[in-house]
Amino acid sequence: MGEVVNLRQARKHNARIEKERLASENRALHGRSKAERERDRLTSDRTEKFMDGHRREEPGDPDRR
Repeated sequence: MGEVVNLRQARKHNARIEKERLASENRALHGRSKAERERDRLTSDRTEKFMDGHRREEPGDPDRR
């Protein structure tokens, strides 16, 4: 025989876990200093420029300028 589980309590427990996980993600995203956000933005911009500059273009590519 299995263990008896109160479904209401189990749902509340799972909701608390999910809420804590979401709060942890938000702390990681929004709990940074302005300098850290700026550094990450510059890094992603630099990476994007690098990738765009090294992209191969095929003859007749419609995205070609």
